[in-house]
Amino acid sequence: MEVTKTPKVLSASTLKGDKVTNVKGEDLGTVEEIMLDLERGRVAFVVLSFGRVNWMPNNKLFAVPWEALTISFHDKKFILNVSQETLKSAAGFDRDKWPDVADFGWLAKEMPVPMNVTHTENDKPS
Repeated sequence: MEVTKTPKVLSASTLKGDKVTNVKGEDLGTVEEIMLDLERGRVAFVVLSFGRVNWMPNNKLFAVPWEALTISFHDKKFILNVSQETLKSAAGFDRDKWPDVADFGWLAKEMPVPMNVTHTENDKPS
């Protein structure tokens, strides 16, 4: 069995468009953008596009902290530990008015424990 080596550095463009699911495997959308905090030199948040139907841009956008996401390199997707219902009822932001500073209040209610990055069994470095 071939073991996939976990990369330590990736370009943001390789992650854009990647699928996002929850731990149950339910589709939560895709990575729309990865926003950078220029003052601190780190990822500020990931923009999650949720609820898109075919070509119609009626989807909600959410700012998700990088730390809330787990990367599954094996499946080339992100895992976010929230339900579809949470995203359906949460206020996102408008495609034409992106936030300067992300409000993670909707996610903090769902994830009261500190957010930690974890890896799936297939993604652990050898």
